[in-house]
Amino acid sequence: MCRRAVVPANAPHQFKNAAVHPARLLCICAPAGQDAFFEAVDVRVAGRTTPPPELDPGEQAALKAKAEGLALQYRTELL
Repeated sequence: MCRRAVVPANAPHQFKNAAVHPARLLCICAPAGQDAFFEAVDVRVAGRTTPPPELDPGEQAALKAKAEGLALQYRTELL
């Protein structure tokens, strides 16, 4: 099942999968540039159907710290 959401620029938003099964999120940012933030945070998977890596609490904290450190550079505010 596909759902679509349109979020205005600078509006606070989040994504949460409340389903039992894994979900995928396709994020299209306009104007371009925000995609570089996601690439810089750098959690990669082998392919579009590959599940995300399981992160322990320490890895999650390190990933959050990395995203927070990059946020200002990409004009992103993490709430």
